[in-house]
Amino acid sequence: MENKGLKILIHASAFFAPYLVPIVVYLLCHFFLDDLEAKKLSIQAVLFQLVMGVLVFVSFLLIFVIIGIPLLIALGLVWFIVPIIGVVKALSDKPFDYPIVGSWVK
Repeated sequence: MENKGLKILIHASAFFAPYLVPIVVYLLCHFFLDDLEAKKLSIQAVLFQLVMGVLVFVSFLLIFVIIGIPLLIALGLVWFIVPIIGVVKALSDKPFDYPIVGSWVK
């Protein structure tokens, strides 16, 4: 596994710069580094944040029909836990694909 630190940074950035850091890492990998795995992971991270944002927004709208509250709780947990799982996997040099969007990026 190449650039373990970059992969950890991509996952951990979900808590402080969920869009900026993966985009910067993607550009670094595209122009300067030749790490296809970190490049793929950065795209997945941005897509995951976008999809989760849309799902949380839809859940917020569904609060008026009661189902939105459990959805917000579940999605909030997923949004928080998935990056932590990614950091743990990166620390142990194991591959990780984000749920939902992992199969979108080849």
